[in-house]
Amino acid sequence: MRQDLSVEEALELVLREARGELSVEELPLREAYGRVLAEDLASLVDHPDQEDSAIDGYACREEDARAASPENPVRLRFIGEAPAGRAFRGEVGRGEAVAVYTGAPIPKGADAVVRVEDTRREGDFVLLFAPASPQDLRPKGGDLRRGEVYLRRGDLLTPGRLGLAAAMGYPRLRVFRRPRVGILTTGDEVVEPGEPLPFGGVYNANAYSLMGLVLEAGGEPVLLGKVPDRPEEVLKRLEGAGPLDLLLTSGGVSMGAYDVVRKVLEEAGEVIFWRVRQQPGGPLLFARLQGLPVLGLPGNPVSTMVTFFLYGRSFLFRLLQRTEPPYRPLKARALTPFKGARGKKAFRRGVLLLPEGTVRTTGDQGSFVLRSMALANALVVLPPDRDAREGEEVEVLPLTFVP
Repeated sequence: MRQDLSVEEALELVLREARGELSVEELPLREAYGRVLAEDLASLVDHPDQEDSAIDGYACREEDARAASPENPVRLRFIGEAPAGRAFRGEVGRGEAVAVYTGAPIPKGADAVVRVEDTRREGDFVLLFAPASPQDLRPKGGDLRRGEVYLRRGDLLTPGRLGLAAAMGYPRLRVFRRPRVGILTTGDEVVEPGEPLPFGGVYNANAYSLMGLVLEAGGEPVLLGKVPDRPEEVLKRLEGAGPLDLLLTSGGVSMGAYDVVRKVLEEAGEVIFWRVRQQPGGPLLFARLQGLPVLGLPGNPVSTMVTFFLYGRSFLFRLLQRTEPPYRPLKARALTPFKGARGKKAFRRGVLLLPEGTVRTTGDQGSFVLRSMALANALVVLPPDRDAREGEEVEVLPLTFVP
């Protein structure tokens, strides 16, 4: 068992265990939002499938409308119209115009469009008060070309990507199965919300924070309830967790007499590492139990959320073969001071303001202050033994689960 690792060393060991291929399932488009593609997608069609109009107006020959102006309008014969999805059957000749609408096919013979607001109909004629422009024609395949790959294996199906898959002609998509993530809370003091709160008790906030974090990272949370601080009970619950891809425990991994999760995993499993030089979340533990990766998260609610964001989210992204990184560091100017930690990398909760590029503290940074995670939209990253002064540039990790 390795101890007192850097954040980078711990993350590398966690990612090594994110191996194996998730099974693939095929879903209709309406059920595929938020899932991860399991194959590259090449467009089945050209889009547009012909040259069409980008505006409502009149299609004509550019040379006929080149001299049009408010003072000297050009008069063209109106010969028909082409709504979207219905082509004009004839051909536009010299001195003629066809009414077109956004997305309508450009009639044969026309090579420019004038905006409808720059025209006026007069019986069988239309007056043009501005030149017609070829720039308002959308070329065939200007958006999508048949056979070209636009979505990649590992892409998260966002609203835009789901729409793109539909535009490419796919009614069903092959996606990776959601990784099943067990969530087990330990501690005699923990009770479920709604139950009477005993003296010294706490409500089981960690289970529900982790449930949301797992869902946001693309996993399927499996709530395993809570277990008291008794080794035999903890082992029984761990071994009976069922088929999982990752098991999260909350609490019981520090150095106290009742931190039994670590002791159970040392005896019944294999502890890969324990303790990371970071704050909050230093007592993090990573182990295997009968081949199942177990991420032992500290019990303080902020530590639980921060360590999952750094390590659990990264594990799931690697397992899902995501094309995007689990988090994207940015730079921001500190509006308030941030205190670092001696010998440890510190992750402080902050409110990031974009596009100003500034960040301020949420207030009390104690690892028990769950309220700070509700206020924060970013983590301010401070190197070991470093404070950040007001006005100093700092590294921030936007919290992706915050809208």
